[in-house]
Amino acid sequence: MRTVIVYVHGLWQRGGEALWLRKRLTRAVGAEALAFSYPSVAADATANVRLLFEFLSGISADTLHLVGHSLGGLMIVKLFEDLAEADARVPPGRIVLMGSPVRGSRTAQNLARLRFGRKIMGRSVDQELLQPRDRTWTSARELGVIAGNSGVGLGRLVGPLGAPSDGTVTVEETRIEGAADHIVIRTGHTGMLFSAAVASQAGAFLCTGRFRR
Repeated sequence: MRTVIVYVHGLWQRGGEALWLRKRLTRAVGAEALAFSYPSVAADATANVRLLFEFLSGISADTLHLVGHSLGGLMIVKLFEDLAEADARVPPGRIVLMGSPVRGSRTAQNLARLRFGRKIMGRSVDQELLQPRDRTWTSARELGVIAGNSGVGLGRLVGPLGAPSDGTVTVEETRIEGAADHIVIRTGHTGMLFSAAVASQAGAFLCTGRFRR
């Protein structure tokens, strides 16, 4: 029985930044942890979702869990929204989103108002995050959401967020109807990748379908 965890990175990253997270998840879940890398700036969300689908459908596993940080979590959600064949072609497993602005991003909106802001964020952000939206999770896969509320993050440099946040993504921006569980942890946006508490809660959800309380 082979269990695999695939980590999907956020904007301006490549996957290596989550090395410690992947090691902790490997120990917690007893699974192999891989990283999926995609062109978060150069390609649009539709193209990146197709790349993710091709990567996942090529993995031979009995259980395939997904963990997405920030924009990476949004790519996971969009995969199951847009591609009807994803549920059938991707091995079954649970999903954890970490600081993912599934309802749009005020930080992205603030940055887009600055000169070259849209350009440096790239096409995926331009397509998915600049307008508020409501999303409902309809896949049978159990989805857990981790949000941060330390207020420490680069998003504060481009404008106020006006709500509890991890410094880049507000807690409310991470909420998605249909999720199995949602938890708020005292951590910053990038700090999630290095937090033992976040890794522990992510591992708990992948194993049981619920966060520890």
